[in-house]
Amino acid sequence: MGTAVFAGSFDPFTVGHADIVQRALRLFGKVIIAVGYNENKRYMLPTDRRIAAIASLYASDPRVEVCGYEGLTVDFVRRTGADFILRGARSAIDFEFERTLADTNRAVAGVETVILFSRPELAFVSSSMVRELIHNGYDVTSYVAVADYR
Repeated sequence: MGTAVFAGSFDPFTVGHADIVQRALRLFGKVIIAVGYNENKRYMLPTDRRIAAIASLYASDPRVEVCGYEGLTVDFVRRTGADFILRGARSAIDFEFERTLADTNRAVAGVETVILFSRPELAFVSSSMVRELIHNGYDVTSYVAVADYR
């Protein structure tokens, strides 16, 4: 069944992300959630807290591993021996971006990407939207999968 790396900043890890992981577990034997760190980005939570929060969500499922990484996703995929990159797309715009990234990853490193489309009822949920709601004092409980952002 293979292993897929689901990489992102996950700041926060939304219900949309969690849905992609659950659906991917029907396709892959293992999903590695790779929490990325980029020194040029500003995060709401530090990487170690994001990793811990997501790991606690999947603590009872041995098919899910959560870890941090820096650098190119394809290099992380090679280091872990994973077979695929897993990505989610919420819209046609997301799909076009993900397709270009997938083509690049295949050309540069020979790594294939599997793109799962979000369920329609979750298509509007994005980490940036949730961060904006938090910043403006809104309750985001129904949009986040981990308690650290509630």
